Amino acid sequence: MMNWRQLISTKRFGMEEFHEARKDDRSEFQRDYDRLIFSAPFRRLQNKTQVFPLPGSIFVHNRLTHSLEVSCVGRSLGHDVAKALLSSHPELEDSHVSEIGSIVAAACLAHDLGNPPFGHSGERAISTYFSEGKGVRLKHDLSDAEWEDLIHFEGNANALRLLTHQFEGRRKGGFVMTYSTLAAIVKYPYSSGLAGKKSKFGFFLSEEEGFRRIAEELGLICLSEKPLKYVRHPLVYLVEAADDICYQMMDIEDAHKLKILTTEETKGLFMEYFDDRKKERAETIFKMVTDVNEQIAYLRSTVIGLLIRECTNVFIDNEQKILSGDFEGALIKHISDRPRLAYESSASLSFKKIYRSSDVLDIELAGFRIISTLIDLMIEAVTSPEKAYSQLLISRVSNQYNMNASTLYGRIQAVLDYISGMTDVYALDLYRKINGNSLPAV
Repeated sequence: MMNWRQLISTKRFGMEEFHEARKDDRSEFQRDYDRLIFSAPFRRLQNKTQVFPLPGSIFVHNRLTHSLEVSCVGRSLGHDVAKALLSSHPELEDSHVSEIGSIVAAACLAHDLGNPPFGHSGERAISTYFSEGKGVRLKHDLSDAEWEDLIHFEGNANALRLLTHQFEGRRKGGFVMTYSTLAAIVKYPYSSGLAGKKSKFGFFLSEEEGFRRIAEELGLICLSEKPLKYVRHPLVYLVEAADDICYQMMDIEDAHKLKILTTEETKGLFMEYFDDRKKERAETIFKMVTDVNEQIAYLRSTVIGLLIRECTNVFIDNEQKILSGDFEGALIKHISDRPRLAYESSASLSFKKIYRSSDVLDIELAGFRIISTLIDLMIEAVTSPEKAYSQLLISRVSNQYNMNASTLYGRIQAVLDYISGMTDVYALDLYRKINGNSLPAV
């Protein structure tokens, strides 16, 4: 059984031997939040696709706005859970349980940091380059574990890599996040050997020992040593719930703005969450607020509030199962019947009309081609560095990426670090320049 006192730790990854005296009133977890907000990888999310192509005249969500909204919902979930836990466990009053809202908010900010450009098509482009593209030729030069990492490339595992990476130079640097915030972003706490058909896992081989250190410090239950597998940190469920709530609700609102869904369809999807009393209240509000976009925004915010309460209740009702590692599935799958069926209905229609829309598919197709081309060229460069063209490509890469690593796996990871850190716009611009379709202004 995991316990809350051990699960919430202020120890920082990469600075375990230091205990700085703090001169302000921010908690260590609020510092995590601030470090993320002011970081370059977080700012770059503003130019990364969430679902729809980056905005033209109509603003839709990108990875940055999505992460900020998920963080707000996560903070509310964490605050409500902390309040309920302290009420039922007064002996935890002197622990860090009251900081759960801050931990979840920070983890939510970080949950998409490892995603490459162009949404999920970027992940697929990387994986399939190795599983069925030109990268197949490298299989026999890598270990089985290294190969599994590449053919199942996963943004969640890449986020942990980014947040725990210590780059070498005149002084070591990095995010230096708390153990609890790091553990809270790992949705799939096992190695790529267990990724399966869904290609989901939580850490690359290069970060395995780091995650083991985090897990042992926090008292996560180990299910298997080879391949390495732990149960989730309990706060992962809250981060996941915040993400589930936001992407479903906000994608529907964006689809309405882009006229992929009609006003009637959009209102109908949101109204399914309500009982008769709440439907009547919504109709009353609509008589006072006649702007259609404001009506949709009201419905969306009301549904989000409802789902926060539902997921909080599921977490508290299943606290012991979560702490023992016996809880299965996402919180959203265990909410009461009416909102659960409404959520499933929204998910089904979203897949058919939103995620398969021509605009979304077009950006995925373009992104797939761009990422595949960049990977191919950079992999060729690090595997044949003696070539003149390889030297030109490598010379334009920041020295924070170790393109000259001593192992092939290390060099490939440096390439993937470089490409996954790009924005959509940067990747497109580099693709055009490399293909000779655009040149620097003369």
